[in-house]
Amino acid sequence: MTTLDWHAERADLNDIQLLDQAPESLGIDLGAVRRYRLGRVRAEMRKRAIGALVISDPVNIRYATGTRNMQIFCARNTPSRYLIVTEQRTILFEFTGCEHLAAGYETIDEVRPSMTASFVAAGPDIAVREKAWAAEIVATITELVGPGATVGLERMNAGAAIAMAQLGVRIVDAQEPIEMARAIKSDEEVKCVIASLRATEVAVGRLREAIRPGVTENELWSVLHQSVIAQNGDYCETRLLSAGRRTNPWFQECSSHVIGENELVALDTDVVGCHGYYSDFSRTFHTGPGKPTEAQRTLYKLAYEQVHHNMDILKPGMSFRNYADRAWNIPEKYHANRYYLSAHGVGMTGEYPYLYHHADFPAAGYDGEILPGMTLCVESYIGEAGGREGVKLEQQLLMTETGIRLLSEFPFEEELLR
Repeated sequence: MTTLDWHAERADLNDIQLLDQAPESLGIDLGAVRRYRLGRVRAEMRKRAIGALVISDPVNIRYATGTRNMQIFCARNTPSRYLIVTEQRTILFEFTGCEHLAAGYETIDEVRPSMTASFVAAGPDIAVREKAWAAEIVATITELVGPGATVGLERMNAGAAIAMAQLGVRIVDAQEPIEMARAIKSDEEVKCVIASLRATEVAVGRLREAIRPGVTENELWSVLHQSVIAQNGDYCETRLLSAGRRTNPWFQECSSHVIGENELVALDTDVVGCHGYYSDFSRTFHTGPGKPTEAQRTLYKLAYEQVHHNMDILKPGMSFRNYADRAWNIPEKYHANRYYLSAHGVGMTGEYPYLYHHADFPAAGYDGEILPGMTLCVESYIGEAGGREGVKLEQQLLMTETGIRLLSEFPFEEELLR
């Protein structure tokens, strides 16, 4: 049996195979993943009588087709790379000079050069460029599905959307059909999620080993990045690592703060890993060299209790409202600094649905149904308002026909649970 060297360039593999055939891909039918996802998008379009989608969010383009190109750049420079999806055809408008990147994808019927309609690209003539862009898109859609089609549009310049509307197009928001498509994972997609998680767990293990008093948060965070990229992951979507007094309140981005002795170090991975799938779990560690204090252990045990209580109540068919009613009650002293969600959907990024705390449901919550095939993250942040430290924990799971299947396997800290 021949052993493949995955670290060497393979002359016998084309570009798509070089992207797909990596150690974390073994046993995954990535063609089936792509076909399933595009089918999901089209099914949700049919439910809403949408004739065409114009997709510009790089994550959603990747979901619908499997193609990727400069995701962060294209998210900021819109529209510079975009996709038309109809019932019968997909046309990818690729960034200048990048048309070759979509070669070999069965989800792409045609590639055309994009017309970048941003101010940076067009300067003072931006309105002229936007009108030309809109005219091209409307003409293409009319050719594909006829006049008068409802068009789902996302993440475009206001001027580009206005120009389309002035041409008589009925525009609806593309978010709903795409989010609802993404919410239900196929078995092959779940394999991608697990591959991303296993790689991220390796990276978090290396980060944990690198924790010591005297390093900065940024230095520690870079350990995670290095490992994620080396394992064919894409990027970390946030910078959520903090230590000591900077763990409370949550959402303090990592900095040049020097980590001290016997402090808590908390992180949320938020890793867009291999195949573009989100690996999203949170852990909190203790730096040593001494033992955790009673106060630190209390915070940790409460966060652990919240996560596991809320995992235990999750059932297929449960309504979002029922989940909120049965979710763990956050003690009053920690309520002000609570995490803004109780749980949320996850796939290629954080996604639908958002599951809110009981107290927040009347103002922010919406109802729906927890369905088999959803992947969810159950969250906890415990930190007293005005307190010194806080604890962030989170688990990623799959909802099945019979209950939950835990996907994230990184261990918790026994010394903080005693």
